[in-house]
Amino acid sequence: MVETSRLLIRPLDKEQLQLYLQADDLFEKSAGLACNGRTVVPSVQNMVNNFTIPQMVAATTDDYLFYTFWIVVERSSRLIVAELGFKGAPSDNGEIEIGYGTMPAQQGKGFMTEAVNGMLLWAKHRLDIACILAETDETNAASIRVLRKNNFAQYNRKGNMLWWKYKFER
Repeated sequence: MVETSRLLIRPLDKEQLQLYLQADDLFEKSAGLACNGRTVVPSVQNMVNNFTIPQMVAATTDDYLFYTFWIVVERSSRLIVAELGFKGAPSDNGEIEIGYGTMPAQQGKGFMTEAVNGMLLWAKHRLDIACILAETDETNAASIRVLRKNNFAQYNRKGNMLWWKYKFER
């Protein structure tokens, strides 16, 4: 678990992720969190069932952390305000890509900036991670602000997609 001033960020194990995918507040009730009527679109359910969970099962030691969802819970309300995760284990040169999203009703409150910062602090202590990459659409001003506030540097552009990097100094 990662803790920040306002947030608790925790990875879901396989069973928790499967419950989380069912939505209808089943996970929230089992974890003692506030219910919000969260839904999961079928395309995400299919991706998680066909890619994420098999990768988690095949992972050794704690490598499942690089495939699962990490939920972002606001401490005071016990509400899930965002999700984030990595897009696979670190490469041989220590690169890993992060992806994230804030629940629509929670956008604009700084939760994702704080959550990404928390994950940078977590990753800094892992010797298998040298840098974190992120990809965002050039029109996604909110995501670009999150990356800039966390000192990511833009290093590439592919069409309308911008690529960002945060390199750990050790």
